[in-house]
Amino acid sequence: MNERNDERHSDDQHKPAARWASLWLITVSPTIWAVHFLLCYVTAAIWCARVAGRNGMLGDARLLIAAYTVVALAGIVLTAWRGYRQHSYGEGSAPHNEDSSEDRYRFLGYATLLLSGLSAVATIFVALSAVFIRSCA
Repeated sequence: MNERNDERHSDDQHKPAARWASLWLITVSPTIWAVHFLLCYVTAAIWCARVAGRNGMLGDARLLIAAYTVVALAGIVLTAWRGYRQHSYGEGSAPHNEDSSEDRYRFLGYATLLLSGLSAVATIFVALSAVFIRSCA
């Protein structure tokens, strides 16, 4: 019976903790993109309504949007890195379709990595609107 406990204890050391397999990490990158979109939209709306007027130029609002974009992309890259580390955990290989805690952990990392890539593209597309649209009209 002692050997059995020792085997189970040594197996537990190689498994990811249950708290690591949370679904929260998968939502971070899309949330960063959504906040970035909202900040860009509100900044442009306030700038055009209060500062530049209806036919004015975006001017300094474009600099704020660029700053928002840099911060958002940094957060998305950090989340993608965490997802990549989670995806490449241990000795498993894709597809992560086994009924084990390690494969679930790796699958969540893979999904986080893919959603981070999608969120980065969406964030860049939002920022490109400030590059191509120079006026409030």
